[in-house]
Amino acid sequence: MSEPPGRPASLHRELSGAVADLGVLVPIAVALIVKNGLSPTAVLLPAGLLYLAVAFVYRLPVAVQPLKAVGAIAIAQGLGADEIAAAALIMGAAFVTLGATGLIDRMGRAFPRALIRGVQLTVGLLFLKVAWGLVADPPSSFAQHAFAPRWAIPLGAAVVALAVLLRRRPIALGLVAVAVGVMLVEFDGVVSLGPSAFELPSLSTATFAAAFTALVVPQLPLTFANSCLAPADAARTYFGDRARRVTPGRLATTLGSANLLSGAIAGMPVCHGAGGLTAHYAFGARGATAPLAMGSALIAVALVAGSGLAVLLAAFPLPILAGLLATAGLLHIGLLRDLRGRWEWGVAAVVGAIGFGSNLALGLAVGLALWWAPVAASRLRSSPWNWTSPLRFPRQSGKP
Repeated sequence: MSEPPGRPASLHRELSGAVADLGVLVPIAVALIVKNGLSPTAVLLPAGLLYLAVAFVYRLPVAVQPLKAVGAIAIAQGLGADEIAAAALIMGAAFVTLGATGLIDRMGRAFPRALIRGVQLTVGLLFLKVAWGLVADPPSSFAQHAFAPRWAIPLGAAVVALAVLLRRRPIALGLVAVAVGVMLVEFDGVVSLGPSAFELPSLSTATFAAAFTALVVPQLPLTFANSCLAPADAARTYFGDRARRVTPGRLATTLGSANLLSGAIAGMPVCHGAGGLTAHYAFGARGATAPLAMGSALIAVALVAGSGLAVLLAAFPLPILAGLLATAGLLHIGLLRDLRGRWEWGVAAVVGAIGFGSNLALGLAVGLALWWAPVAASRLRSSPWNWTSPLRFPRQSGKP
């Protein structure tokens, strides 16, 4: 499934792929702006700059997404900008350190393909769950359109069917164009121009402690697995040797640097998402054009229309957001098809089930135990007195 070398890029496909991941970005960004009071310019600017970094560092459509656990918990608990900024700074410092030292690349060798696919199964199922929630129980931060809620679910299902059937065509670009048209018609008023005001966060030891406990601890395993290990694996799957620059260490460094900026201006914490990479790829993105276009658009919107964005974005039609998100979830689950044998499928299913139903960190812990316990037991049987020799993990091959 790797990308054939030398395949010519198509501008309309790149642009379609560029907007394919809005189903993750927009709901969390809007909720953080509307409910948590974050500045729209501070929310979009770090994401836009990280997309530009992706274009120049990786030259592939590596996704930029909000830190999902941080966003979900902050929205649910109504946390303020200071706690969110502190979480971004902690995550930024941690992942810049992991990337700069190469520690994350060494840690990644302990995670075989079956565990990575289990993480991707978890993310795909979560995408489907979030997509269902967008149409079945629309967030209060979004405006209620005339078709909601009676027509929201059928329209969302129609978007999914259309997107899957026409995924090799620039369907996402057309869907977003329709959404923008609906949004402008629904919005009754004048959009103010210029960037929105933002303030530097007010940080203290208590703020960092609260952010670490409530936001960072649930987010760390998800970012480690789904923002560093899984995107590197998915990039190799889709692009083969062209993905040699997409390593867990580099991904940790770029997302960590972006979060240091986000924390400094009280913006939205961001990451790289494996599901987002699948969405970009599925809808046509193949190179640096997609992240370059997306990053430029986000920066332009943040600086030109940031002051009026909170009201305007709340009118974005949810069935289209949900459809794009559900399509990415289905395609992400499809990555499991390269698993071989009942053992790999079983481990991936266990990790996915626990990660979706309970906690991804617990799912990874159980998966690691299932995978490596037989290896450790075999070594003990062959050398029962050699208890001090470390268990060496094999290097992951360039192909999954």
